[in-house]
This record gives sequence, structure tokens and C-alpha cells, in this order.
Amino acid sequence: MKIDEVIVVEGRSDTVAIKRAVEADTIETNGSAVGEVVLKQIELAYKRRGVIIFTDPDYPGNRIRRIVSERVPGCKHAFIPKAEAVRANRSLGVEHASDEAIRSALLAVRTETIESFEHQITMEDLMKANLVSGAGARKKREILGERLAIGYANGKQLLKRLQTFRITADEFNEALKELDN
Repeated sequence: MKIDEVIVVEGRSDTVAIKRAVEADTIETNGSAVGEVVLKQIELAYKRRGVIIFTDPDYPGNRIRRIVSERVPGCKHAFIPKAEAVRANRSLGVEHASDEAIRSALLAVRTETIESFEHQITMEDLMKANLVSGAGARKKREILGERLAIGYANGKQLLKRLQTFRITADEFNEALKELDN
């Protein structure tokens, strides 16, 4: 499997895992303090080939994703479920994922929207679905994020991701049905 876009990852171990699973070029951020030089490389890659942000499913990974997205709007995003990115010693990262999990995440990329779009899902919808508060809300958001290939997020971030990736009400409701089963 060959990926045309440049994949933004956190470090060298992630690059090794990506190249083991697919044929692709990467840019490493070298941690969550993404420097100006790296951001300029990502901007150039976006203009020339497109960019897929593929970071760890944790706070630093989400921080990198946010920094890059704010600087380079319109990127594609690949998300890997936590369960597929964890090693026995509880270490979490893309580098621990199987080749198949990496390929699956790259096949399910989502693209940020930068033009206006009428959002179909509201915070009220999330509250009705018990995704914002209450017993099990966190677990439900985690499973929903996996089903929709948008990753785990807290309630407020979930709404933003649903809107950013233009998840339709039908997609949302279908994922909720799967969740209930």
C-alpha cells in the first residue's frame, strides 16, 4: 500500500512502524513542542502532496494534532484506537500498533473541512445520547470515536470533531445504534 501524502508522526519509532506497514514518507515532530522549522516543512508538504496527521491516541498526540491543524488547515487525519496502540508494559503509541491497524487507520482517514458547512449534530444530540456526562459517557465516546474513525475526545472536542469532519446525522445515528448493540 502506497500513501501519496506525507504522514506527520511524533518520532522515529512511529516512522519505523509506518514504513513497516506502508510505503510512505513521514515528517517527525519530535515531541509535542512542534517547532517552527517542522511546521514550515509540514506547510510545504501540504502544498505539494497533502498531509495526514497520524499521532498517538493520548494528550501529547492530540496537542500535536491541534497545533498542526491550526497552522495548516485542511489536513487529513488518521486515528488509531488506544486498544490497538498499547503495549504490554502500558506504553501507548503508533509505534506499538500492528501493520494491519496502521493500514486500517490510513484507509479510514478523515479530512478537515475549511469551508462553511451546516452542522447536523449539536451538543444537545450528544447529551441525549449520554455522551457528555453520566455513567459510561467516557467509554461511549471512546467507542464512538473508533466507529467513526475520529479518535477519542472529551464531550466538547467530540462535537468539534464531528463538525470538523462533517459527520452526518445519519452516520452519527448509525454509529450510536452499533454502540447500543
